[in-house]
Amino acid sequence: MTEIEVFTRLNKVFRKVFDDNSIVLSRNTTAKDIEDWDSIEHITLIGAVEKEFGMRFQMKEVSSMKNVGEMADIIRSRV
Repeated sequence: MTEIEVFTRLNKVFRKVFDDNSIVLSRNTTAKDIEDWDSIEHITLIGAVEKEFGMRFQMKEVSSMKNVGEMADIIRSRV
């Protein structure tokens, strides 16, 4: 799966979770860039991403991700 394909699918998930069609992700996107991205929504987001890609993040991966680019790299390494 290419990085573009991963980001296309991630964009869809983020827009749905945060109910915001204006979200456009980049590798550098962080929680600071999305208004409603708090710790509670983070749990919802991780679950939605796992479901979309049919995979599970390890707890250490979830806690160490610094941006959406790192999330995409983990996804690409698994699917």
